[in-house]
Amino acid sequence: QVQLAESGGGSVQTGGSLRLSCAASGYSYSRGCLAWFRQAPGKEREAVAFFDNDGTTFYADSVKGRFTISQDNTTTTLYLQMSTLKPEDTAMYYCAAANWNLFLRPLSAGEYSHWGQGTQVTVST
Repeated sequence: QVQLAESGGGSVQTGGSLRLSCAASGYSYSRGCLAWFRQAPGKEREAVAFFDNDGTTFYADSVKGRFTISQDNTTTTLYLQMSTLKPEDTAMYYCAAANWNLFLRPLSAGEYSHWGQGTQVTVST
């Protein structure tokens, strides 16, 4: 029943900014973990940022200080504000949701049962 749909990707120059959005439906913020993942060609899918069940946030070391995750509970939308973009940020970006449990491993893509279709971010020099 959960549906996720990303938007906001595009092509920008190094140092530029983008704001990604993920429209969610059928999801309860009190019952799971919301996350942004990304996957570059030839690389594994990695966690970029997420909200745990208790609201705790996580950022990958590579994006700390540059990306900000937020959510709008009124519209059930998840956001990722991306600034000072680098070529290394080039990837397909996905939003994902996982059902919460005490032993959830939020860094692991395999824990997430719901995924959006992805939105491409390309950063050129």
